[in-house]
Amino acid sequence: MTKHNTGIMLILSSPSGAGKSSLARALVEKDLFTKLSVSTTTRRKRPGEVEAKDYYFVSDEKFNQLIKDRAFIEHAGVFGNRYGTLVSEVIPYLAKGIDVVFDVDWQGARALRSQQINNTLCIYILPPSTEELRIRLLKRMQDDIDTIDKRMQHAMDEMSHQDEYDYIVINDHFEDALSEIKSILQAERMKLRSID
Repeated sequence: MTKHNTGIMLILSSPSGAGKSSLARALVEKDLFTKLSVSTTTRRKRPGEVEAKDYYFVSDEKFNQLIKDRAFIEHAGVFGNRYGTLVSEVIPYLAKGIDVVFDVDWQGARALRSQQINNTLCIYILPPSTEELRIRLLKRMQDDIDTIDKRMQHAMDEMSHQDEYDYIVINDHFEDALSEIKSILQAERMKLRSID
C-alpha cells in the first residue's frame, strides 16, 4: 500500500469572490486524505457560518492571548479584522500524512511559507476576468457597493502577488478548476510516495 510520509500544506489563495473557499471545501469533501484548516478570526459571523467549521470566532482579547501563547503558525490583519492559523489545526495532521488545505490571502500564504515546513504547495485561484469578479461579489449580496469597491481595489493588489505561487488555476468553470487542483495535488503526492 502506498502512503505519504508526511502531509502537504496546500495553500489556496485568491482575491475575494474568486472561489477559493468553495474550491477548498469541495476538495476536502471529495478527498478523504485532506483536512481544511479552520482559521481563527475576530470578524463577525456571517449568516449561515458555523463555529469551528467555517472559523473560530474570537474577541480581540482572545486573539491577543493566542498570539502571546504562540498558538498561531501565522496571523494577519485583513479588512480591519484579524485572522490566524492555529498550530493545533496543522502540525498533528501533517504528521499523520493528512494534507491540510488553507484558504488564506497572499499575506497568510507568505507567512505559512516562511515557516519552512516541508511539502508546501501554493495555488493561486484567478477569476476569468475582473468584470466577472465584480459580478460574483455583487451576487453574494453580503456587502454594500462601497465595500465591494474596496474589495475590488484590494483584489488588484492581491492579484499582483500571484507570481509567488507554484501554480495558477483560473476558476471560469468550477468543476474544471476543482479538477485542475486535484490533478496538481495528486502529482505532488506522487513525489512523496513510499511503501510499507
